[in-house]
Amino acid sequence: MEKIQVLVWSEGTEPRDVYPRGMNADIAGYLNSKPDVEAKTSFLSDPGEGLGEELLQSTDVLMWWGHQRHQDVSDTAVERVVGRVRNEGMGFIPLHSAHYSKPFTTLTGRSCSLGGWREDGKPEKIHVVDPNHPIADGINDFVIPQTEMYKEPFDIPDPEAVVFKSTFEGGEWFRSGVTFTFGKGRVFYFRPGHETFRIMTNPNVQKVLYNAVLWAARRT
Repeated sequence: MEKIQVLVWSEGTEPRDVYPRGMNADIAGYLNSKPDVEAKTSFLSDPGEGLGEELLQSTDVLMWWGHQRHQDVSDTAVERVVGRVRNEGMGFIPLHSAHYSKPFTTLTGRSCSLGGWREDGKPEKIHVVDPNHPIADGINDFVIPQTEMYKEPFDIPDPEAVVFKSTFEGGEWFRSGVTFTFGKGRVFYFRPGHETFRIMTNPNVQKVLYNAVLWAARRT
């Protein structure tokens, strides 16, 4: 069977003292350690905003990290992404603050706003809500030692599955891993990924991302 072609996109604003090559390079490096995945990276600063037609046509799953430059992504690029998801079945995995990304808000038709957030560097406990879901395969409840808090309500359509829920020291909670199908494409939103901590090197987070790639590519 052919390898799953993954494109890990970043707007490029993650601190270089935390992710010297970009957060997407760390994610792609892990995914490339798997025999059934071939992962590439692209940035908003790349030609075609890192989302050119030819590149997207060769992509089975697009993973997206953005934070400060959502509005700098052109509507033309968004249309290409949304069209590939809805009409051609490309998987889409927005991470952390990519809940505000144009492709995700366009696909959901909602604001995707939060009930609040707090940048305190405190722990997040991730609970497995749906242990039978393929994205939860091999995952037990785990803790991210330092992160940013998000809390409900989260303005999204009712998910097909809530795979993970997060709780925080202040008593807040958040649906941190949710799935959708839009047209022909599978979409998984995953909350972890605050850029000031090396969350993407957490083994549990990496395992979730790999599982999500398999699911989004319809390999599970």
